[in-house]
Amino acid sequence: MTRRRTEEAVAEAAPLGAARGAVGGGAGSSDPLAGELRRAGVLPLLVLHFLGDGPSYGGALMERIETLSRGLIAVNPNTMYPLLRRLEADGLIAGEWEHPERRSRRFYRLTDAGAAERARLAEAVEPRLDAVAQALDDIRTTLGL
Repeated sequence: MTRRRTEEAVAEAAPLGAARGAVGGGAGSSDPLAGELRRAGVLPLLVLHFLGDGPSYGGALMERIETLSRGLIAVNPNTMYPLLRRLEADGLIAGEWEHPERRSRRFYRLTDAGAAERARLAEAVEPRLDAVAQALDDIRTTLGL
């Protein structure tokens, strides 16, 4: 089956969001604004920020990020778990199994090094967030919204 026919079949069989995900689209991959936020380092910053509130696990972090961004930054497990492993390997977070005797949820907490990195990232990301906000304001003003 050609790629185009596959895309059409998926689009007919699944809701729009699921269809976009199946063909490689969706928030964060093809959306220029979400892509800019990802390149700016917003995702690691959000993870470190939320872990500053207390221990959490990957699924809850994905939900919090999607809720906060109103779906603009959609995070899937193929993005979140490698990020968590990298942050843990870098000593920025520490993880523990909920039930150490068997594989269960892995809860992560922010380390002192992670708190310092969160502050550094916040400072680095702020100008890009300001630029995105200003661009959106300019668009709204130009359109009279």
